[in-house]
Amino acid sequence: MDTLDYEVATTGLEFPEGPIAMADGSVVVVEIKGGRLTRVAADGTRTSLAECGGGPNGAAVGPDGAFYVCNNGGSEWVVREGRTVPGVQGDGYLGGSIQRVTADGDVTDLYTHVDGHGLRGPNDIVFDDEGGFWFTDMGKIRPRELDQGGLYYATADGSSITEVVYPMLQPNGVGLSPDGRTVHVAETTPGRLWAFDLDGPGRIRRDPATRNGGRLQYGFPGLRWLDSLGVDADGNVCVATLQAGEINVVSPGGELLATHVPPGGDTAITNICFGGPDMRTAWITASGTGVLWRTTWDRPGLRLAYNA
Repeated sequence: MDTLDYEVATTGLEFPEGPIAMADGSVVVVEIKGGRLTRVAADGTRTSLAECGGGPNGAAVGPDGAFYVCNNGGSEWVVREGRTVPGVQGDGYLGGSIQRVTADGDVTDLYTHVDGHGLRGPNDIVFDDEGGFWFTDMGKIRPRELDQGGLYYATADGSSITEVVYPMLQPNGVGLSPDGRTVHVAETTPGRLWAFDLDGPGRIRRDPATRNGGRLQYGFPGLRWLDSLGVDADGNVCVATLQAGEINVVSPGGELLATHVPPGGDTAITNICFGGPDMRTAWITASGTGVLWRTTWDRPGLRLAYNA
């Protein structure tokens, strides 16, 4: 039984993801279906910050105070069990991109290609203390095809982007350890959580025993499609798992510590972020029902770089 108490922060969002806890108590989320970046005030009121187009999928605050958005280019939307969820790539697909969004809502495509290859479905993003950022590209699904995905590193000024790990199978959530020496990546349909030890900004120390060079931190049994993730102050990875609608907490050593299930029966629980004066306020996106949940977490979350 879940030991946390949940309250609704807001409702009516169009497939929310990528929450960012702001210093003023608001939360900024992407609305993937709505194609926008939205601020949710402490009282639950919503303000559109920018129209991103396509499918804004994840977001982070950069060293210049701007928002950096992973845009998956858009998808068709289908109704499953009474809820609207993303489907295949679709005719309106715009191509993947990393976008920079200013405080006044100006949207710029910062990156659209790497090594001559177009980005397919950028998904989640995290900045390091050096001002660069890691992001995942999950790829896209077409009726008879599935892209391979990868893990990338780029600079916020638009001057450098590197394909660090390729291929991966639907890499989704990404986060950094408290000491900045490990990057965690969740693969969706395999239900695998990977840890990559770092050898500096944008560089990993490859484990020769695995194809992708990472360490398998945890493999979820049964049907546990992984989505995005947050990291707490102790380095535990809090990863959203689809189908069961959970947030699962995995230790750095690969032990499953806890499972939390927000109310409402939404199987599309997609992300978590932390904020508040003691970093114990957690916001969780329930994308299928368009709800942003708020709860008091049982330990402090990790304060992200450039989040005041």
